[in-house]
Amino acid sequence: MRLFSTFNLLLILLILASCKSAPMKEGDFRILPSPSMVEISGMSDLSALEIEDFVKQAKSDFIDGKSIEETGNESVTCVLESDSDLKPEAYTLDIANDQITIKAASKEGLWYGVITLGQLVQDALDQDAALPLISIKDEPALKYRALQLDVKHHLEKKEYYYQLMDRLAEIKINGIILEIEDKLAFEKQPKVGSSDAWTIEEWKKLSEYAMARNIRISPLVQGLGHASFILKHEEYKDLRDDPESDWAFNPLDERTYEVQFDLYSDALAAFPYAQYLHVGGDEVHTTGRGSGKSALELQLIWLNRVSEYADQKGLTPIFWDDMPLKNAGVYASIYNRNLSEAQVDSIWTVNEPNLNKYVDMFPKNCVYMRWNYDMPETKGNNRAMQWFTDHGFKVMGATAGQTRWNLMPLEESNTANIRDFALISIDNKADGLLLTLWDDDSPHFELYGRGIAIFAEYTWAGQKRSTEELHAAYRHRTFGLELASEKLAFINDLEAPVAFWKNALQDDKDRNQLRRMDNPMQDAVLTLPEASAPGEWTERNKSKLTKAKESQLAVDSVLYKISESKKSARRNAYTLEVYEQVAKITQFTNKSLLLLEDWDLAKTAEERDEIKGKLLNLEDEWKAQLTELEKVYGKTRVLDKPDDYILDQDYHVHLANQAIKFSDWQFYVEDLFIQKIKEGNSLEMKGDIQNN
Repeated sequence: MRLFSTFNLLLILLILASCKSAPMKEGDFRILPSPSMVEISGMSDLSALEIEDFVKQAKSDFIDGKSIEETGNESVTCVLESDSDLKPEAYTLDIANDQITIKAASKEGLWYGVITLGQLVQDALDQDAALPLISIKDEPALKYRALQLDVKHHLEKKEYYYQLMDRLAEIKINGIILEIEDKLAFEKQPKVGSSDAWTIEEWKKLSEYAMARNIRISPLVQGLGHASFILKHEEYKDLRDDPESDWAFNPLDERTYEVQFDLYSDALAAFPYAQYLHVGGDEVHTTGRGSGKSALELQLIWLNRVSEYADQKGLTPIFWDDMPLKNAGVYASIYNRNLSEAQVDSIWTVNEPNLNKYVDMFPKNCVYMRWNYDMPETKGNNRAMQWFTDHGFKVMGATAGQTRWNLMPLEESNTANIRDFALISIDNKADGLLLTLWDDDSPHFELYGRGIAIFAEYTWAGQKRSTEELHAAYRHRTFGLELASEKLAFINDLEAPVAFWKNALQDDKDRNQLRRMDNPMQDAVLTLPEASAPGEWTERNKSKLTKAKESQLAVDSVLYKISESKKSARRNAYTLEVYEQVAKITQFTNKSLLLLEDWDLAKTAEERDEIKGKLLNLEDEWKAQLTELEKVYGKTRVLDKPDDYILDQDYHVHLANQAIKFSDWQFYVEDLFIQKIKEGNSLEMKGDIQNN
């Protein structure tokens, strides 16, 4: 018995020894954003599970304000060398066979080194692979890498913003410009805040949470123009530049500044770690109630007052730069790719004196934000940035992850424009770049994720990956290695169907404009086929129906890929659920159009009646689809505005500002279309079918 037990023990030890000596497999590692320099030379003997414990503890210590270099782990050494030649936020990371070393000149550098180590650990654990023998030297290409969060038309649920801060920290975003408008319960001007606004203390807690993760939140409080959230209220109508418009303040009324400074004061209390005060100032033309002063002079009078306020608070004001350029007559040179350098020079030669005339009125402490969401690479855009720097002004760029796209961002999440403006900013040695995420037409925020990752890559690393490689890295980091494969990529394939969806149920009318029409069902919603003229509707809508069929096939493929992706995703399945709802919405439109075609081309009265039944059943199908979408969206999003919310005059035709209830603005067209089908119009007509 004893011999048998000894034999078994020896056998077990041999098996364990064999397992221990079995080589681990190599992993596929994709760090996002890309490191400046990286070299992989093999596989480490270190346990990824043990290092994962260190990463969790180090992150927790940093967030709690403790020193990462004191985080205990015999396999990892963190060294803070304040006198080293490493730049702020830079770090080195070396993984050897039995030791990991992270070095930095600042605590933020150590933080980013730990984040990169965490990505390597996550990949190793996902793939049951060894940690790599790796040497990394890394630093950001741009110092300030910030997102603009626009909450003016809706809020997310509170916990979502906290989760967002964690996700942004993981890709080394270090700033947020938060366009607050009426979503702060202002104490000094309480009428301005909406009834669903967060208190100063609630925003302050989020600000503290972000700051603990090296993300500094600064407020954007719209002023001069974009002031409808204030001037729509009766109490402030006397401050309007135009008494009939809630768009702009009168810059010559002293009470304008009393109100704006009160709003600034409360916003800065809500965001106590702000380094900037973004004052807006874009897309506005004022007259000063017929003062006789030029629009440019009036704007600079206002800008000097608000910049002086920011300076007194120890902050740097940021100002959108478009209006001085428009008023001076040079703006057209920015948005024309076809202009040669000589043509741009000619435009500036003629019109630059209009700017130079007021150059001494431009405040020196201000950052002039050169926003360009379409063509940042133009010679005119570079010339505008050059004008500010040549005159000793600070300039920063702003690109976009979302502008006026409905349902989801398009153009590959605006990859090309984000890349181009980031590279221009790096070449010009700018301090940073802003990624705007406008809520005007208000897609679900999860759909901004790829654009944010693209921005994080280019502002940290410059151009180290092709577009395809970057999109694969986004999928890898977001969902796991299994989804990095091109065979499961679907976002780009969904863009054309979404673009088609926007106006597919209208007769050459824009979805955003329908609320301005007296009779949108008659004047905008798709004309139905006539029973007395079979085939004519189909011929008239031939191009649209071709696109509907193409879209239907594309969306079928997208839905299959999403279904397969949900089976394989290791994390962030919710993002896939949101994309799935977008795809289903577009598919409803495709199906509706093709049913109308079937009805129009029916060969018998019985066939036509059968299809008519399917058309009438669209109402129930739509209600079920909308319920499903709202259930998914509602997991993170506050869908409806408060019942007492006052909509503004909507000069920019913001879709998300057109109704209180989410479905009433997002899917107003679909509701009208269903109503038109129910009323029947030509579908109610009886009689023999005469095919053309």
